[in-house]
Amino acid sequence: MNERMKALEKSIIELIPELTDIYKDFHQNPELSMQEFRTTKKVAEYLRPLGYEIHEKIGITGIVALLSNGAGSTVMLRADMDALPMPEKTGLPYASQVTGETAEGVRTDISHMCGHDLHVAWLMGVAKILSQHKEAWSGTLMLVFQPGEEVAQGALAMIEDMQDKFPKPDIILGQHVMVGKAGTVGYKAGAILTAGDSLHITFHGRGAHGSMPQNSIDPVMMAAYSAVRLQSIVSREISPQDSAVLTIGSIQAGTKENIIPDTAVMKLNMRSYKDSVRDKMLNSVKRICSCESHASGANDEPEIKFINSYPVTENDLQATTKLEQSFIDFFAERAYVTTPVTASEDFSYFGRKWGVPYVFWFVGSTEASQWEQAVQNNTVAQIPANHSSLFKIELDPTVKTGLEAMLTAALTWL
Repeated sequence: MNERMKALEKSIIELIPELTDIYKDFHQNPELSMQEFRTTKKVAEYLRPLGYEIHEKIGITGIVALLSNGAGSTVMLRADMDALPMPEKTGLPYASQVTGETAEGVRTDISHMCGHDLHVAWLMGVAKILSQHKEAWSGTLMLVFQPGEEVAQGALAMIEDMQDKFPKPDIILGQHVMVGKAGTVGYKAGAILTAGDSLHITFHGRGAHGSMPQNSIDPVMMAAYSAVRLQSIVSREISPQDSAVLTIGSIQAGTKENIIPDTAVMKLNMRSYKDSVRDKMLNSVKRICSCESHASGANDEPEIKFINSYPVTENDLQATTKLEQSFIDFFAERAYVTTPVTASEDFSYFGRKWGVPYVFWFVGSTEASQWEQAVQNNTVAQIPANHSSLFKIELDPTVKTGLEAMLTAALTWL
């Protein structure tokens, strides 16, 4: 492995300025989930001269690119492409100034505050390096540029379109830029990212004049009591040996202080590392909201809908052990076993739906001295992270590290 990577080192170094420019272009031109039309056009234009068999509009805006090079494993590499409906406040010269409309027609700022722009650039870099150095590998390379990760729609949409049309991969690989010392790679067997479930709950009551509360069945009280009671799920129903998070991010009701409304809406998010914990939390949410509605005298059950749902990202043990050795051989002390992160991804749907082992890992992006000082001062939590309007990536050496990590991983099986 090291010998093959050393043979690619000159090409990797020469490619970094080009990849950095590609990253900055995507960063300045972000696109919302399932609207990644410019991004996929740029990707296809880049890959086409490299000899890939390109399939566009997979899962609306996704791309699958294939390159066969003799006998061997079929290795799938995945990058997500979508940006977030939020402003960027980094002050970088290439910061996003883009606005657009969400699928619901709401005007919003748009920015790549999660790092998917770098994911795309990394995978484009891998595509170029491996197309130019076929002597270094054999097998079939499957590149998947996925839309809609932020809304948990893209992976499932692509899987539906890919069914029986492409070779089944032997391994599925993916990575994510995260807060962490730039130049490092963090991996972990087993659960590395939580399941994530976002719920939209509507409490149904009966409106009335604020001066005549006896005529109402107050949905605001249902939501308020539920909000307090729901916090007891983690503190009283989940074992301290398990990890769980429940956050209520929105409660909306009414239009005026002297009108008791007919309905109240609550939006909440849950995270867990085990399917059993996830199921328990979902059942508890339903029980508590239903009971609080009944306690208020409501005639109708609360209406509970999923906004989105992500499964646990649980890395295959055997595949992670194999990849660990490759990472240690190449990165030495810059590769480490990470702790799990309470974020969520739809990446694992590919492996779950196809019954294929997968591995997902992190690439650090924080300037080294900033990271070391934060560790020393116990202020790591204060570093702006993914989904912060201040999240920014130290491009040197992060661009190079992510490219090396994905190449190392791919060549572990190719």
